[in-house]
Amino acid sequence: MAIPTEPIGSIPRPAELIEAGRDLAAGRITAENYQEAVDWALRDTIARFEATGSPVISDGEQAKPSFATYPIAGLDNLAPDGVVIPFADGHSRQLPRLTTGPFHYSVSADAFLEKALRYARAPVKQAVISVSALSLLYPQEPIPGYSREAFTNDLLAEAEAEIRSCLARGAHNVQIDFTEGRLSLKLDPSGGLLRSFVDLNNRLLDRFSAEERARLGVHTCPGGDQDSVHSADVDYADLLPSLFNLHATNFYIQLASEPDRSRVLDIIREQSRPDQQIFVGVTDPISQRVETVDEVRERVLEAAGFIPPERLGTTDDCGFSPFGDDTSTSRETAFAKISARVEGTVAAARELGC
Repeated sequence: MAIPTEPIGSIPRPAELIEAGRDLAAGRITAENYQEAVDWALRDTIARFEATGSPVISDGEQAKPSFATYPIAGLDNLAPDGVVIPFADGHSRQLPRLTTGPFHYSVSADAFLEKALRYARAPVKQAVISVSALSLLYPQEPIPGYSREAFTNDLLAEAEAEIRSCLARGAHNVQIDFTEGRLSLKLDPSGGLLRSFVDLNNRLLDRFSAEERARLGVHTCPGGDQDSVHSADVDYADLLPSLFNLHATNFYIQLASEPDRSRVLDIIREQSRPDQQIFVGVTDPISQRVETVDEVRERVLEAAGFIPPERLGTTDDCGFSPFGDDTSTSRETAFAKISARVEGTVAAARELGC
């Protein structure tokens, strides 16, 4: 395919898997029983993903409790009263708070990748959470005997090891989820928090060679949970100049749900660098309406008026149901949208003569 197209990551979990998670938490089933449910959901997800014709797939993050907190699931040095992330519809998600050091991951994303590769025939990308998101675990008051800088060094080491393991195991590429980028401007309109996030992520990215960074990307969106978002009211004009300062090659940018796509595309044209590949969102995961192939084709052609086709790719605005308990979108809707993205991208590439 002349214009590449990739998913973001998450696919809604089947009802059976969500129920199995509740049963495990309540002690009604064993961890082995739960793993059987995860394995079934994984096989079904990959089979349905490949049936869409998507040239690159993911594992749907079926085994992750959420896209954000999977590396710390089960750690015993966390308290539940961390940073609160409010969504537009009034609900919120809350991160845990680190109570003692040292910090380490309880699970690395390459473990999910290894299982996906057992069943997949198509290339598999792997999503990982950003170090800037996990930096929010450290409280404002210093932890006795464990400084913020010590925490940051441990965090960077864990994240580097995770990405290297994913690349070594055969990931098509690795996508860093940076949904807190746009949110940071809501928390701190001065841009200071955003700049610190970019600097921290670059400390990680700079540990990789130029060849390795060609397989690394960054995803941005205004969040997506239970058909709501946390920062769509933040102007992209305030985010994108800093976003493109990240030392990554591939950028996955929510666009389909933007009220003025051409304005955002113009900012992308002005602010992105010639060596950066831009994957624009052409489907909206928090809308229940499935886009038509023609709608996707028109969105790709619109983007090609601002971004050279050789630097253009397509994606979904966000992951579908990135939190494990989100039932707002069905699997059928998610895969129908993915099929439209794939077919619409092919149609646009053909029209562009790519």
